[in-house]
Amino acid sequence: MPVDHEKPLLRVVLTDVNDRVVQAWRAAFADTPEVEIHQGSILTRQVDAWVSPTNSRGRMDGGVDAVIKRHLGAGIQLRVQRAIRDGFGGSLPVGSAVCVPSGATNPQFLISTPTMEQSAQNVSETLNVALACAAAFQAVHAQNAKASGSIRSVALVGMGAATGKVPPRVCANLMWTGYTLFQDHYFDDYDDLRRTICAQLDDIDSRPEGERVRVTPPSRTGRR
Repeated sequence: MPVDHEKPLLRVVLTDVNDRVVQAWRAAFADTPEVEIHQGSILTRQVDAWVSPTNSRGRMDGGVDAVIKRHLGAGIQLRVQRAIRDGFGGSLPVGSAVCVPSGATNPQFLISTPTMEQSAQNVSETLNVALACAAAFQAVHAQNAKASGSIRSVALVGMGAATGKVPPRVCANLMWTGYTLFQDHYFDDYDDLRRTICAQLDDIDSRPEGERVRVTPPSRTGRR
């Protein structure tokens, strides 16, 4: 469905400790000045929700996942895995996400979205970053549909740029794709999201490395 632009805007913060990721974001998001870009830990960002790239089982044992688990406590992994079990039968597909209460005041929510199936996996030759980023924003839509205005700000890190071995420039461009799709559209389910992105990005290997791709939302759905 098209996004209702009369609803409150979402404050989007991109933050990472890797300078190369930050510089790649600044280039990719140069024409979207409303997106905040910072160098530093996601733990320093005062927002309603943090987005953590995870694996399909929700094992928070590496990368940003492990940092967040140490900060919020072991209970956060239990909540994430319970949501994965209840909503997805125990395995969260790439291109989907869960949103759970964090148990803290900052952030109030944690959105977990897999960039890989296993805890450590090279995803540099996949569309996983675009799928994960779009799914994270889809989770924001879903949470706000349940409780209007509950997520008004969100922070994301460079998805797949560390453990997943995705080059910073590719990471930034694919995250731009996920962000612009969020601006244009929200989906009834994650299956539709995955189909739409994969259909339009399946030839990305033949495109120039620096090219950004804006996914065209399906036109068959109407405004809510």
